[in-house]
Amino acid sequence: MLSTKSESDVTSLAPSSPSRSPKRPVYYVQSPSRDSHDGDKSSTMQPSPMESPSHPSSVGRHSRNSSASRFSGIFRSSSGRKGGRKRNDKGWPECGVIMEEGPYDEFEDKAFTRRCQALIALFTFVVLFTVFCLIIWGASRPYKAEILVKSFAVHNFYIGEGSDFSGVPTKLLTVNGTLKLSVYNPATIFGIHVTSNPVNLVYSEIPVATGRLKKYYQPRKSRRTVSVVLEGKKVPLYGAGSTLTFTQNGAAEIPLVLKFEVRSRGNVVGKLVRTKHRKQISCPLVIDSTKTKLIKFKKTTCTYH
Repeated sequence: MLSTKSESDVTSLAPSSPSRSPKRPVYYVQSPSRDSHDGDKSSTMQPSPMESPSHPSSVGRHSRNSSASRFSGIFRSSSGRKGGRKRNDKGWPECGVIMEEGPYDEFEDKAFTRRCQALIALFTFVVLFTVFCLIIWGASRPYKAEILVKSFAVHNFYIGEGSDFSGVPTKLLTVNGTLKLSVYNPATIFGIHVTSNPVNLVYSEIPVATGRLKKYYQPRKSRRTVSVVLEGKKVPLYGAGSTLTFTQNGAAEIPLVLKFEVRSRGNVVGKLVRTKHRKQISCPLVIDSTKTKLIKFKKTTCTYH
């Protein structure tokens, strides 16, 4: 019959049937873009050798390749119109770097010069101020406080027999008096602070009465009379008391010495420039145990060091 086919015809037609043939995977390789003016060649996608030219799916792939090539062509044409920038290894356009004019060394040199000028100005100010302070200090040195011992008034003077705190028998001396001093400040530009160490009334190297000048401030070009109260109550004389001689009526003349030191300090330029002076004073006197009178001192009676 005409409708029957031979077995060889069936086997020969089987491989040509498109429905039964297995689909092979299609691979596309796209070449990297390069800096060239022919944008169509660099963006064209080439099919793999494994693809069959007669495969039906190649139509879709070809349409994608054509759209990709058109897109890359548009991108390259637009970039070409903007001036054709260069691209780096990754394909990104390179940007121009704005370079600042002039080196940085000039700014560093100027800053260093300013610091040097500031240090030089500071050093010059310190030197000039130090020289100024030394000049002021030297000019203020001759202005020493003038101190004179005026008088000593005896209010109470008594010598008797007794014993000390440990019970040793000895002569005891009680003295109470007021010492007056005259202090003159000759300085014309600064005042002075005046004080003293303990003022002692000494008998045979034994202080029998003690007082202290209270610290005070004296203005420039001024004179002031200050008082110091000396007190000594039942001071034991021990071996020195044996040298005392009494008259028939119990009177005795006792030689004593006033010893003290007066200190003066003047602040010329605040606490930066100061002048300090000390004057040691020693005045001999004789006190009658039966009389309490004012003892006046002459200028030559006392010694001032």
